[in-house]
Amino acid sequence: MKHQTNWETPAPINPRKGFRIHLLVFLLVTPAIWIVWYLTDRTYPWPLWSTLAWGVGILFHYLGVYVFKK
Repeated sequence: MKHQTNWETPAPINPRKGFRIHLLVFLLVTPAIWIVWYLTDRTYPWPLWSTLAWGVGILFHYLGVYVFKK
């Protein structure tokens, strides 16, 4: 049995769904990172850097999807 696929045709992209997935992953992973920090060495708040950087990425993703539409 042969399966015929067309690899050249891109799948339809839904930017709003992509943003929601990005936000959901951020909201699930960030607390996990802070829990790891809390349970290990708490002398330096290293998760702050990743939280702020990822938050900026979320902000620009939001702006690209909802504010600056094509």
